[in-house]
Amino acid sequence: MMQIMMRNTPNKMNRIRLWVTTFMIIATLTSCIGKNEVSKPKKTQQGPQNTPVFRLLEKESGFDFTHSLGTTRRFWIPETVTGGAALFDYDNDGDLDIYCVQAGGDLGGDRSDAPGNRLFRNDGQLKFTDVTESAGVGDQEFGLAATCADIDRDGNVDLFVSNRGSDKLFLNNGDGTFKEIGAASGMDKSGLSASAAFRDLDGDRLPELFVTQYVLWSKDKELNCGTGIGKDYCSPNNYSAPAPDRLYKNLGSGKFEDISEKAGLRKVYGNGLGVVLGDLNNDGQVDIYVANDGSPNQWWKNEGQLNFNDHAVSAGCAVNMNGVAEAGMGVQASDIDDDGDLDLFMTHIRNETNTWYRNDGGIFTDATIVSGMARTSRDFTGFGMGYFDFDSDGFLDLYVANGKVLRQSNPTDGTDPYVESNQLFRGSLGAKFSEVFPRGGIDNLSAMTSRGVAFGDLDNDGDVDLLVMNSNGPARILINEAVPQAHSVTLELLDSEGIFAEGSRIKAKLGDRTIWRMATRNYSYCVANDHRLHIGLGKNARLQDLEVFWPDGTSSSFPVIEPAGEAARASHRLQQP
Repeated sequence: MMQIMMRNTPNKMNRIRLWVTTFMIIATLTSCIGKNEVSKPKKTQQGPQNTPVFRLLEKESGFDFTHSLGTTRRFWIPETVTGGAALFDYDNDGDLDIYCVQAGGDLGGDRSDAPGNRLFRNDGQLKFTDVTESAGVGDQEFGLAATCADIDRDGNVDLFVSNRGSDKLFLNNGDGTFKEIGAASGMDKSGLSASAAFRDLDGDRLPELFVTQYVLWSKDKELNCGTGIGKDYCSPNNYSAPAPDRLYKNLGSGKFEDISEKAGLRKVYGNGLGVVLGDLNNDGQVDIYVANDGSPNQWWKNEGQLNFNDHAVSAGCAVNMNGVAEAGMGVQASDIDDDGDLDLFMTHIRNETNTWYRNDGGIFTDATIVSGMARTSRDFTGFGMGYFDFDSDGFLDLYVANGKVLRQSNPTDGTDPYVESNQLFRGSLGAKFSEVFPRGGIDNLSAMTSRGVAFGDLDNDGDVDLLVMNSNGPARILINEAVPQAHSVTLELLDSEGIFAEGSRIKAKLGDRTIWRMATRNYSYCVANDHRLHIGLGKNARLQDLEVFWPDGTSSSFPVIEPAGEAARASHRLQQP
């Protein structure tokens, strides 16, 4: 353009050419501006935040579990809290099998024709076979939850089921079958048991068992509650019957002793629903944290020698920032802000927020507003939840399963008045979260009354899939298809005898960040999860300076962990020396 303007031509021609040139420049700039303005809306519609993350696994897979409350609702409180499951490899073939808990038994008494719990064997390629009968695990009690661990360290994962009634312990025989030993083990006490968790609490490598108790319930104690809409479920506080939780010491040989009272757990009662186990103040002892429904939460600080004291009030994690006890359901302990200690997140009822307690050296602060989770959760009732990196960008994301316990309408078409959409949130630097759409990370999926959600890599493709349990409806498997070629590593942490080292923590460099993760089956609500650690690498090719902190206090170093060759994803088994 400058060359044209400076040519040695008559003045008139110069003026004409200058005008033409100026017009061309303006037209060109106008055209560019117009294109940018048109493209801006398109940019806001692009990217994973507005792209489905999951696809629903169809019934042709062989997985077809449906949870049932029976032919009619009684509006008895146990109906509001049932809906658990376990993901675990019962047959040691390298993939996750699925155990689903059914609300089978009649709450008013025994019912021989009640539907039972079901075990689905994973045959690979997302195909499942119902092996409940041959495995011998079709319990027909009114079930709430399941968890698992290798209780006798024989290399086979055993199964515990929480019930309204007698709890069950299924010992894995190692040949595809189980033996129910609840009575023989000392675990068959009757109650209204909810979330449970195994972990070695005394250093002998045999896992103890902690079982939350919801309320001291019987049909004779049931109440009539409701609104102008009609009959509805009561709050647990209406019953004035908080239940003492239970701690069982593992004596070996399939025997357990209830040590709840002498361990100090009778000092405080609550309406227990969720539980996590972890060292909350980094003193080398495994603590117990209980999420209570409508009563203050408890941090049972481990004082050593299986003695515990509740420190939740003084530590700031008993009630929210307003000093109010909330309706705690699901809970997880995870280091979200990369500072080396375990923060706490738990789900709550509608008109409360789901709450994030930030941990700073054993002192907790309700930092929910800072995380961006306050406004987005206030209109929902959350149950199951879990942190996982759905897009393998290196930051933990969050999934929350929602379902009402109090209805706001009375549909005339017979639809479930307690349904709510589930939610998926993307995590970013600074423990910030933003909701992903379509809601729940999946298109055109009808809302249900969700309860437990279990997290695990069901197809062994290097990312985390979801099992969502729905009260009085079909369970759903959501297959993660977010970023097929995203780089990640999966770590399986084993002790010196090749048994999963529950509670092991890792510290590693991921780019310019230092991350901490804990390997555990125990989080969410009434479920057991994949024991393996999935770590997204984002733009980084590897994990560096990896250190594993084993449950016995020792540590091991692994300078570099990366996918092998050109593979985007890889699994590594790291064993304690």
